[in-house]
Amino acid sequence: MKRDEIHSRIEQIGIIPAVRLSSAEDALFAAEAVSRGGIPIVEIEMTVPGAIAVIAHLVKHAPKMIVGAGDVFDSDVARQCVDAGAQFLTSPGLDLKIIEFALGADVVAMPGALTPTEVTRAWKSGADFVKVFPCAQVGGDTYIRALKAPFPNLPLVASGGVNQHTAANFILAGAAALGIGGELIPKDAIRLRQSERIFTLAHRFAKFVSGARAMLHPASSPAK
Repeated sequence: MKRDEIHSRIEQIGIIPAVRLSSAEDALFAAEAVSRGGIPIVEIEMTVPGAIAVIAHLVKHAPKMIVGAGDVFDSDVARQCVDAGAQFLTSPGLDLKIIEFALGADVVAMPGALTPTEVTRAWKSGADFVKVFPCAQVGGDTYIRALKAPFPNLPLVASGGVNQHTAANFILAGAAALGIGGELIPKDAIRLRQSERIFTLAHRFAKFVSGARAMLHPASSPAK
């Protein structure tokens, strides 16, 4: 898929599972579990051992899954990720060179930003999304709502502290998508290979997103 198609799919799905685990095997297990649960997208963090090989494996063996790279801190790593097939690049902070590289490679750029100044710089640089991180620690959904006032058309991804109690509120506040890690992919569920638990969590978070969107746009929700 092209960059604009990936962008649309990310917004449609509304959840970006962050896979930050201690082995490539665990990462592949998590990716399969969340995909089976109805979230066909994963962000493989560069802290995962063999992360780039994991990306390449998923791109080859799960072609319907959107695979991205997270914790990308420099252009060389970004290039390796894209060469492996990554369709989007994210980072905790704002690095304009990575955004420039992503756009040149026709992949989705999702830089991290926190302050209004950083958000402005990210948006002016051409980023597809701006990941507000760490979101919960600076006010959670109220901070997203505050940012949406001056940036009404900017697609924000709420990341950091999103859980079952706050997910819907972030969407109601205006977040285009949610970045979710351990609350969706618990480490003990990985250790015990509890795929059904992750499957259930994926379904639950997807319902939080769809339910909140239906509240925001009741005319477009399916008739009951």
